[in-house]
Amino acid sequence: MISVNGKTISDDQISREAQYHPAPSREAAMHEASIALVVRELLLQEAAALDLADPAPQDKSIAPEERIIATLLDREVRFPAADEEACRRYYDANRERFRSPDLFEASHILFAARPDQPEERERARAAAAATLEELRRDASSFERLAKERSADPESRDQGGHLGQITRGQTTPEFEACLDGLTPGELCRDPVGTRYGYHLIRLDRAIRGRQLPYEMARERIIKYLGASAWTRAVHQYIQILIGKASIEGIELAGAMTPLVQ
Repeated sequence: MISVNGKTISDDQISREAQYHPAPSREAAMHEASIALVVRELLLQEAAALDLADPAPQDKSIAPEERIIATLLDREVRFPAADEEACRRYYDANRERFRSPDLFEASHILFAARPDQPEERERARAAAAATLEELRRDASSFERLAKERSADPESRDQGGHLGQITRGQTTPEFEACLDGLTPGELCRDPVGTRYGYHLIRLDRAIRGRQLPYEMARERIIKYLGASAWTRAVHQYIQILIGKASIEGIELAGAMTPLVQ
């Protein structure tokens, strides 16, 4: 049985809370739920000790306990604001995060095959390779062959044209192929993905550009501020754990959940 300064957290409470903690096993979910409930109880008890009241009792959109916890953290947790030097240092160390996205226009012909069917995949690869040879002899036949042979119903009727795509919209293998092509160029070999084998043509590419520091500054301030707040909240919770009487679960030194 788990208790926090004499206040019991029931198994029913833990079971209900576990649904909000996806984990590899029910045991792991129950453990994470237990930690979350202990932290919540610690914060509510501290708020009561400080005589903090619900700041907006008429607001029905947020549970009273959540508002009280937010009031407690706002009052008790202090963290440094990111200064200009820290922001510039973060920008210089993470320039790739501050680029406009690459934009591609591409076309493909898909020969579908499931990833767990080796014979099916070999047939798809062979069909893709044969079609690639046809395209090398006559590149202008791409649209016709896409309409005749592609297994992608969304692009097939458009001659294989996928329209504009950005990173994250396709598979890593597909993106890697696009990165290695110049506009108008066809892939050198069929490209295998979890969907099967693709013949890919890059039609157009607009490479992203580096955003200047001035355009990234507000994002960096928010990110560094949120990171500092997260660390400060964890430290504050560890202080509460250190002075509390907690039975039935070991928390000292453990990572505790972020309280929003």
